[in-house]
Amino acid sequence: MLKAIDSQLPTQHNTFNHHTQQMNIQEIDNTVKRFLVEELEMNEATIKPDARLKEDIGIDSLDYVDIAIMVEEKFGFRIRPDEMKQTKTYADFCNFIAKRLTA
Repeated sequence: MLKAIDSQLPTQHNTFNHHTQQMNIQEIDNTVKRFLVEELEMNEATIKPDARLKEDIGIDSLDYVDIAIMVEEKFGFRIRPDEMKQTKTYADFCNFIAKRLTA
């Protein structure tokens, strides 16, 4: 499942500076997926790399606010609403986080 995400990243291991840990794409995927399923009650079966956030997973505008808060708490950076809306698929979103962690 994560090959689609991994293949889009320049490296598989990305530095997570918020707590001086290493966080790779698998850990990003696990963190985001757990949040979507446990906190936002999304159907885990719909969360696939090519799934569109809004149309396939069912994320709405209120969910975007919760997701932005989760990103700040779990990954240590703020995501603006316009940045979140630019990520169309689940893989896009995980890759966005990975790239921001290496910036």
